[in-house]
Amino acid sequence: MFAVVRTGGKQYRVAPGDKIVVEKMDGNAGDRITLGDVLLAGDGGQLKSVDGLKVAAEIVAQAKGEKVTVFKKRRRHNYRRKKGHRQQHTILQIVAIGDQKAEPKPKAAKAQAPAEAPAPATAEKPATAAKPAAAAKPAPAAKKAEAPKAEKPKAEAKPAEPKAKAKPASTKNAAPAKPASSKADKSAAKKPAKK
Repeated sequence: MFAVVRTGGKQYRVAPGDKIVVEKMDGNAGDRITLGDVLLAGDGGQLKSVDGLKVAAEIVAQAKGEKVTVFKKRRRHNYRRKKGHRQQHTILQIVAIGDQKAEPKPKAAKAQAPAEAPAPATAEKPATAAKPAAAAKPAPAAKKAEAPKAEKPKAEAKPAEPKAKAKPASTKNAAPAKPASSKADKSAAKKPAKK
């Protein structure tokens, strides 16, 4: 069975045994609360009446959300404001919807199941099948001992090659060069010769 409940201005689809994070609610860890604002309820594809239906939940913990940084700035006015915020949350475990309760998870049965499971698994596999497989594959250490890798002959030391000359800077995007001229030529051209 599932239900859609509203709390803290938000809606949540819940089923018995679910954990949800809602806006801050009063209470301590372990307290039981009821959510009375049930909007929709159903079982599989069938909808059910929500008249008087309550959702029972247990507070798991009171926690804070992720940090949110609020930064305001007005450029060219020397105005900066930085503020942080962490929203308060409550973590709820849904215990029951109406009269349908969450199925308790048996912790003891889980601990016993692994202890019993290997016994039938070893009985199904014959012990003789495991031995030939181990004998067929040689150990990695044995492979190394049987076929050592041939060592590569060391290359003779080569004399150090001279470093390549640095390439001149690229002139692809440079401005065009100006023609060379001296100041004396310019002044002689402007002034006529005196007699």
